[in-house]
Amino acid sequence: MAVRRRITAHGRVQGVFFRDSVREQAERRGVAGWVRNTADGTVEAVFEGEAADVDALVALCRGGPGDAEVSRVDVGEEEPEGLGGFEVR
Repeated sequence: MAVRRRITAHGRVQGVFFRDSVREQAERRGVAGWVRNTADGTVEAVFEGEAADVDALVALCRGGPGDAEVSRVDVGEEEPEGLGGFEVR
């Protein structure tokens, strides 16, 4: 059963290959959605896919890929929209 999560990662998350690392793992796991930098210095992402795969991506964001220093990740549940593919915005 597909689930959808929207996350916002806070801390040193821009300029550290955060988005590219998330995209790579999402594609590897077959999770659809997108990831983007925001004007306030956070990274926002939407993940749609099987619960275990989406949970793995949320965990990746909490730990911070690469040189990121994540201080907090806000996670919200949403209704899946049937997205296809994954993009960096």
